[in-house]
Amino acid sequence: MTVTLLPGAQERTSRVPHRAGTAEVPVSMIERMTLILEAFDSATPTLTLLGLVERTGLPRSTVHRILDQMIRLRWLAHTSGGYRLGMRTLELGGLTADHNEIRDAVSPLLHELCQRTGMVGHLAVLDGHEVVYLDKAGGRLAAMLPTRLGGRMPAHCTALGKAVLASLEPSIAEAAFHSRLPRMTAHTITEPEALHRTLAQIRLRQGVALDRQESLEGIGCVAAPLRVRGTAPAALSLSGRVDAMSFDKLARVLLEISHEAGRALLPRRARWR
Repeated sequence: MTVTLLPGAQERTSRVPHRAGTAEVPVSMIERMTLILEAFDSATPTLTLLGLVERTGLPRSTVHRILDQMIRLRWLAHTSGGYRLGMRTLELGGLTADHNEIRDAVSPLLHELCQRTGMVGHLAVLDGHEVVYLDKAGGRLAAMLPTRLGGRMPAHCTALGKAVLASLEPSIAEAAFHSRLPRMTAHTITEPEALHRTLAQIRLRQGVALDRQESLEGIGCVAAPLRVRGTAPAALSLSGRVDAMSFDKLARVLLEISHEAGRALLPRRARWR
């Protein structure tokens, strides 16, 4: 997480000594929480209050106050032997591992595909109502698109998002998108009924989804899901200037690569289960 300080704020931040003065510990809440989380390791998965005070160099009263908040937010859990990492850290850790494995397996295929087509490629996963970009590849046009690694876009207006949404049970997608949707451009689908009709059409096209200026003016996109044993943990897409895109041709190429990527993910997916 990146924290931006206002001009002069860094100089005004007070600091307290850490471990007999060998280093200094900033007193911002985010950095204090980080110190507490980093105090745990495989050798000491459980720590007492005194152990956390010794490892962080923070005052006992400060650690005790922060621990109460971290337990409430599920970053930590209180056990008979002290404190341990909570479910939220485990959930996020598992999510990151899954995403890293998807990116490691699929990125070489994505970059090769962009070289072959001259288009901008994206790899993304669905997170609620948004897609999260795991990778991006391409030439000069890539710099013109506002997408970035770790960035997000509304799923309903992106080919990537619609490709993954169409792989879900229709009832799940209908329950998730039941009110008016945010408009990104004049071409964005904003009515839930129209989105669900589009998802039904995508299912009839082997999961291929299109975006004709729905998320960005002048930009078109085609996407296909990465299917692994029936599920689609991610999707691949190709983007470019909408007036220069051959959607049908790109869809055929993308389906071929997405099937190959799904096969590459199959042994990894088996480990996730």
